[in-house]
Amino acid sequence: MLDEVCEQFGYSRKHAIKLLRAKLPAASGRPRPGPRRVYGDEVQRVVKALWLASDQLCGKRLAPALVLWLPYYERREGRLPVRLRRKVLAASPATLDRLLEPARSEQPRRALGGTKPGSLLRTLIPIHNEAWAVDHPGWMEADTVAHCGGSLAGDFIWSVTYTDIFSQWTESRGLWNRGAAGVVERTREMEAALPFVLLGFDSDNGGEFINHHLWRYFAERQEPVRFLRSRPYHKNDNAHVEQKNWSHARQLLGYERLEIAELLEPINALYAQVWSPLQNYFCPSLQLKEKSQQGSRTIKRYHPAQTACARLLAWPQCPRQRRRELREMQAELNPLALVEEKERRLRKIFALARRSSRPPGSLHAAPAQAAAHQ
Repeated sequence: MLDEVCEQFGYSRKHAIKLLRAKLPAASGRPRPGPRRVYGDEVQRVVKALWLASDQLCGKRLAPALVLWLPYYERREGRLPVRLRRKVLAASPATLDRLLEPARSEQPRRALGGTKPGSLLRTLIPIHNEAWAVDHPGWMEADTVAHCGGSLAGDFIWSVTYTDIFSQWTESRGLWNRGAAGVVERTREMEAALPFVLLGFDSDNGGEFINHHLWRYFAERQEPVRFLRSRPYHKNDNAHVEQKNWSHARQLLGYERLEIAELLEPINALYAQVWSPLQNYFCPSLQLKEKSQQGSRTIKRYHPAQTACARLLAWPQCPRQRRRELREMQAELNPLALVEEKERRLRKIFALARRSSRPPGSLHAAPAQAAAHQ
């Protein structure tokens, strides 16, 4: 057979062997090998739409998020057939990851680190060398993210993020140049937005946190807040907030350089009115349950993914009034409407950023803008 193919078509023997070994295309009407597909294109279409709206959650977080988001999707797109709805809600995290594998986007590059050690108050603010209680809210970690583009030189906007260890409730705000007075002002704003009392504050050793302004803000009150700092060069000491740098800052504002002071007000409005409610009420997060060592392997097990609001509602000591306020706030919000509002505001923010008279990548803000926000 091989000799005849080579003689008839003029192929070499090696080429003929490759052709003969090639898989034949499936005949029309031939059934697909293996078990019948349970989750078809219709399920994939609905899941993909909600996955994109929720900023590409992983399967373990997306599965509980679908329960929250699907009613709003049906309200907008029309009620799904009962069978399709059951399939969407029954899909496991692994199935969701498999369905979404073709649509996953590449991860952007990492940003520069902007933590500068603060030399003040090192003796007054102790290093956090103990495990904080995680059975009630109020113990928060803090970190900053630089929106500096490719250089830390000059003036630009930073994002400051506070995360509660127990509930994962997270608040973020914009900050001009990490000034001490600005950090206190943003801390006051975020503390007022918290649905619980602030009990403890743990930050890295950056000068934006280790200063007299913030220390007095926490110390000079009727019930002082316990102020601690992490060990230098140990990011895992503040792991709860470090992992939010991507999901709460970079995923929203990206890696562009934001060096126009006029952007600060719309960014803070976006954080407070749209982004934080969307993340805290409708985007589940994972929480470590236990960690064990088996030989050279580290085995981690997690609690089922929940939103920060759900964790607070499930907290037995949550005051009845606070529980009612959380439920009422969640009932007033629509995640799909928040996503649309987020995109609308981001378009305005980046349009303003690109209309800057300074050339792209310039390292210094306009003197008038910088002076207005010192």
